[in-house]
Amino acid sequence: MPKITKAVLACGGWSTRFLPTVKIYAKQLLPILDKPQILWIMEELTSAGITDFAIVHRDGEESLKRFFEPDLTLDNYLAAAGKEKALEGLKTLLSKVKNLQFFPQTQSFPYGNGSPILVSESFIGSDPFVYLYADDLVIEPDSGNYLASLIDIFSQTQAAAVCASKEVPADQISAYSSVKFKPDSPVPNQIETVIEKPQPQDAPSNFCLFGRFVFSPEIINVLKNTPVARGELWLTDAINLLARSKTVIAQPLPTGTDWITTGDPLNWLKANVTLALKDIRYSQAVKEILSQK
Repeated sequence: MPKITKAVLACGGWSTRFLPTVKIYAKQLLPILDKPQILWIMEELTSAGITDFAIVHRDGEESLKRFFEPDLTLDNYLAAAGKEKALEGLKTLLSKVKNLQFFPQTQSFPYGNGSPILVSESFIGSDPFVYLYADDLVIEPDSGNYLASLIDIFSQTQAAAVCASKEVPADQISAYSSVKFKPDSPVPNQIETVIEKPQPQDAPSNFCLFGRFVFSPEIINVLKNTPVARGELWLTDAINLLARSKTVIAQPLPTGTDWITTGDPLNWLKANVTLALKDIRYSQAVKEILSQK
């Protein structure tokens, strides 16, 4: 199996829960501590060996592309002010990127969280790839690399897909999906089916899928044959179709690693606080703020 170097990042939508803040730029540029979330995501990807990126964005949205383009005026200002290190992290990241492409999600594609894969089909080609929701953040110990472990499991098992999974409280499962694991499977954590947003009494488990996936390119044809349901092309439906005949794995997060979706202001704030408490530059000050009554 070829080495996985490609990733597709889903960065579409209007992000209405962050309006009016994101009226003129993409939600993925909102800062988490001192850098935009998309840099956290891409650093996670490059640390797992990804060098080629497709960013699928809302049609007409240009701020993500501008963020990655050179800005000579800013570079000259920083050089004159002796502040070149302000862009050091971005430049370090870009030095590891071999290919960065942008794809607008036009109305010729159905709405839904499966569509960005179809939008970037020309980028994916016949290669396996990583697919991420760019408003999901994985927070792990310095020694951890959960995404790399998903890629390793994909290669070792020759699976058609390996999906990130997390156990959530039973009373919260209706906000997510619920995985039914295949009984007596020789492959650990093999998916039999996934139920989208079930009531707690109907959930086969408290494990949900979240925005980290490793796919073989056959997911493209599966998505093309997945019916639009409730006005959307659901990735869950395509995963269920794939799991009928292929090995699909839901790999749980290890202890000490967490997942936070940053798609709303409260969880965005939670991500900031969680990472600030791990950062020696901010941890003591944040603890003092949180201890105030």
